[in-house]
Amino acid sequence: MTQYGTKVNIGQTEINILTEGNGNATIVFMAGSGIGCPALEYKPLYRRISDRYRIAVIEKAGYGLSGPARTPRTVENLVEESRTALKTLGIEPPYILAPHSYSGFEAIWWANTYPQEVKAILSIDMGLPNMMSAQAKEIPDQKKKAMVDQTRKLMKRIAKRGLLAKLLRNKTVNASGLLTGSELTDEEKLTYEEVYYKNAASEAVFEESVLAAENAEKAGNTGYPSCPVCFIVSNMKVPVKALTWQQAAKDYAGNCKDQEIHLLNEDHMMYTKIPDKMISIFTDFLSRHNI
Repeated sequence: MTQYGTKVNIGQTEINILTEGNGNATIVFMAGSGIGCPALEYKPLYRRISDRYRIAVIEKAGYGLSGPARTPRTVENLVEESRTALKTLGIEPPYILAPHSYSGFEAIWWANTYPQEVKAILSIDMGLPNMMSAQAKEIPDQKKKAMVDQTRKLMKRIAKRGLLAKLLRNKTVNASGLLTGSELTDEEKLTYEEVYYKNAASEAVFEESVLAAENAEKAGNTGYPSCPVCFIVSNMKVPVKALTWQQAAKDYAGNCKDQEIHLLNEDHMMYTKIPDKMISIFTDFLSRHNI
């Protein structure tokens, strides 16, 4: 397995961060829940923009080449570990946060708790407090925990890389299509696969799932971001009757001070399908804001 990035000691674990490119501001890519190898997962996006901006891809504890989580997976701990890791590597603010999915809660909490550090947010279909609140009302805590336990059992079997892993390949390790696409080299695909299975049964991911509603509520309680936010939103289906994924994004964006929103007929991992379009949207947005 090829090593990548730089590891820094944070508390009792290590956080791995991949960096490349140059620029006065750093775009910080933040992983969605269960993304086994973030440093390669978001390469279709960052390789198209690292000639204009410095890139930092954070691999949270339990993800990528980072060590296991040693603290509760609260939004406060997730953000503080990311901030500390960046600064330990000499990557100072201002940051442009690029959160995918679950890390939207982290980005909102970060931007509102440390507004001087965040110049903008580029939402890669990020999770939002209002959607999680609607989901929590329809899925009780006990049912949620039972669902997480079922997922834990399944992923422990997947991690063994036997017949079940092969049968579910396109729903697990190749869910984003990177292993059958052309964005990664053959060597990178091998690394991606090894790292994915290393983290397939990561307890950090399961704990994040259990704490999702709590973390979303904490993020929501900090208010709406005052920095510019560019929302790119998929047509992802969610187990919520009261609210669609895109409607939640429209409702949330409508309360943000400086935002634009792009509703696309694409799936949640669209960054592997339409990276050029997404980067065009993001760079135009940043240019209009002189960032």
